[in-house]
Amino acid sequence: MPPGSSHRVVMIVDSGSNPFELGVGTELFGLRRPELGGRPWYSFTLSALGPVRMNHGFFTLTGVPSLGEVEHADTVVVSNRPDSWIRPPEPLLDAVRRAHDRGARLVSFCTGAFTLAHAGLLDGRRATTHWQWARLFGEMFPQVELVPDVLYARDGQCYTAAGSAAALDLGLHLIREDHGTDVANTVSRRLVFAAHRDGGQRQFVTRPVPEVPDHSLADVLTWARARLDQPLTVAALAARAAVSQATLHRRFQAELGTTPLAWLTAERVSLARSLIERGEPRLDVVARRSGLGSPATLRARFHRHTGLTPSAYRHRFGPGVVHSPPAETPERPTGPAG
Repeated sequence: MPPGSSHRVVMIVDSGSNPFELGVGTELFGLRRPELGGRPWYSFTLSALGPVRMNHGFFTLTGVPSLGEVEHADTVVVSNRPDSWIRPPEPLLDAVRRAHDRGARLVSFCTGAFTLAHAGLLDGRRATTHWQWARLFGEMFPQVELVPDVLYARDGQCYTAAGSAAALDLGLHLIREDHGTDVANTVSRRLVFAAHRDGGQRQFVTRPVPEVPDHSLADVLTWARARLDQPLTVAALAARAAVSQATLHRRFQAELGTTPLAWLTAERVSLARSLIERGEPRLDVVARRSGLGSPATLRARFHRHTGLTPSAYRHRFGPGVVHSPPAETPERPTGPAG
């Protein structure tokens, strides 16, 4: 976004859409952000073919702006559909195609991926959707490279999220792309939601409700985050948790859908991002304080996780930068990095 301008986000809603996804889009992109000190934020509006009767008929939205709003969007968000197997109306598909053709960023929440696929925009691309609908999606759209068990995926200008909570994960990822880690963390604190879950993490955990007594990872995660500049190992994490390394791996997979080493690397890259955003110019210092060791390791890990070099990231998100166009195109998520 050029200084003083707003990135235009338009969210398409349709009859039967889940109000949760509507709330996610509004919360992330539509609220005022006084905590950001006047930083240019998104302009947000809804768009629909007509009155929208929300899921189960709890309420109806009237006065929603027309699909003409999509013509001026920088980002188009497609909400979920309860009848995803039915082809959406052609005017809606045409609006999404035109947005794609002029380079807008396309985002789907949950079964909104079906809409993008019906429009032919996911052919040959990686995409995901809610795990309950993955089999049907794969049968209907064999030309799409379905990644059925991740939180979100990106391929080019198309971003797809899994079920409801994953919409928050993807939304925060977009904010991180647009505004940097510190801003995304600020928004996540207001949401009281985890600031960063990698797109490659699994959609659901093995045991969503832990048995009693509580053996969650909260203590060891907090302990490790306070010591990222130290030479932490999986063995050290296991010792802190008072379990074997094999048990620690199982708990990480069950609770976070990733490995201890992948989590540790992601946390260190996140800390490196924050240090760069706050003005630390020396890569050796960033590497040391984030626990990534050397500038060479920092560059390799940083680029693998963000698709940007540290220098390009500083140019985009360093102190005093309101917003600069991305110098490099971030790589699509490929799952947790080891």
